[in-house]
Amino acid sequence: MLKQKRRPMSLAEKINLIRAGVMGANDGILSVAAIVIGVAAATSNNGTIILSGMAGMLAGTISMAMGEYVSVHAQRDSEKRAVADESVRLSLNPQAEMDYVTDKYVASGISRELAQKATTEMFATSPINTAVRERYNIDPTKSTSAIGAALVSMISFPLGSLLPMLMITLVGAQYKIIATIAAVIIALCITGFIAAKLGNARPVPGTVRNVISGLITMAVTYGVGHLFAR
Repeated sequence: MLKQKRRPMSLAEKINLIRAGVMGANDGILSVAAIVIGVAAATSNNGTIILSGMAGMLAGTISMAMGEYVSVHAQRDSEKRAVADESVRLSLNPQAEMDYVTDKYVASGISRELAQKATTEMFATSPINTAVRERYNIDPTKSTSAIGAALVSMISFPLGSLLPMLMITLVGAQYKIIATIAAVIIALCITGFIAAKLGNARPVPGTVRNVISGLITMAVTYGVGHLFAR
């Protein structure tokens, strides 16, 4: 029995996995940094700080992985529903679907003659894929792996969380909070820049937003921890 050759991942699928990795690392950096800074503001006991950070890392790792898994499956369910709905439309009135695509192309500036020709050719070879792509902006031939996204998040979150944990425990007591905040800001600049690039957004605003949200989060947890300082 011949093995079915596995289809190579498309660029979009690879980018989605990279996105999951970047966001997992970003959340790992920020979530665990907020926890350890808040605890460090309340106590100087390294054992307590490490234990809190480890608990946050474990909870965040599972949460991120499950969140990615559920999110990707929800997206795929929506795509399947779109394909099913379009299959019904094509079975009932295929000409109406062709007219919809033609009108869409004409509205984008293409001449009606060329739009009709392109639509006819595409519907002749792949009517379902063409109709779904043009009506819902979904490519049914491509899909992100739910398990792949979950695994990438499961790896990237704890890797990201190592930075604040190492800084808060290895740096001297007098500078540990400042050093951790500085390291986290640098890391958030990197992940914010990469996330903006992957999303085709302007990198500077995206990076600034990422850093500001991180500073606010750490300030809140530090303030709460300071209230219970002993």
